[in-house]
Amino acid sequence: MISENELKGLIEKVIAEMGANQNSSSTSNQQSNGNNNQNTVSNLPDDQLKDITAVSMQDYFDMDTCVNKEQYLKYKAKTPARLGIGRAGLRMKTEPLLRYRADHAVAMDAVFSDVSQEFLDEMGLKTYQTMCDDKDIFITRPDLGRKFSEETLAEMKKDCENNPTVQVYVSDGLSSTAIEANIRDTLPAIINGLKGYGVKVGTPFFVKYGRVAAEDSVAANLNAEVTCVLIGERPGLATGESMSAYMIYKGYPGAPEAKRTVVSNIHKNGTPAAEAGAHIADVIKKILDAKASGVDLKL
Repeated sequence: MISENELKGLIEKVIAEMGANQNSSSTSNQQSNGNNNQNTVSNLPDDQLKDITAVSMQDYFDMDTCVNKEQYLKYKAKTPARLGIGRAGLRMKTEPLLRYRADHAVAMDAVFSDVSQEFLDEMGLKTYQTMCDDKDIFITRPDLGRKFSEETLAEMKKDCENNPTVQVYVSDGLSSTAIEANIRDTLPAIINGLKGYGVKVGTPFFVKYGRVAAEDSVAANLNAEVTCVLIGERPGLATGESMSAYMIYKGYPGAPEAKRTVVSNIHKNGTPAAEAGAHIADVIKKILDAKASGVDLKL
């Protein structure tokens, strides 16, 4: 696993070495004269370093030859896949390789970081933890991320409103980054949308180290008619900020996945957070009217 700081150092080192190779003769003369004041990239402040992720993959193009570049770019604009990046022999060129490493680091950070307590305090969300003691157990024991201890369930039942028509809560899942990027807009949009329908909404909260199916225990514990979890999705190289909403009607432990209705790809390059929140409220209203979710719901 490589952190963003380690990756940044690697990028600076590679760029510095490239510059050193291009100016080897002048560098040699400077060293022979005792001049060691070289202006390398590593000495530059952060705001003067090139951000190789600033250009989206849809707009990035670095092929030496292309029969119809205009048409190719039209197709490329429809996907964040790594197309049109060119090659140096059988390998990727330096900048696309560094971009790959940068995007991979973002994905790793999304999985292994935690949602900050400052963010949870800002949103007014109390935390309940599943039976995972730490991130490593959460990654290796998905089953424990679906369960709560009896003590935690009792505390949740005491703190939160019981028998809500709709219970909405937030969970880190596999991307803490997605939560901090989207919840500020999505959660209020859902709650306001449901209140506009006259629907009783329970107490929002946060579940740490939670998997999707943890919502079944939440539903049974609080006796919610509909339960909706906003959860960070497994990140890829396209984005580390994707969040989804999983909704279930009268959930119960062991409920099949086919009972869930899902709204996915909530992020700035997918469905925007506020728009997604309004849509989720509409979907929940349809679930309540139909008294069904998942494959039983006919939208």
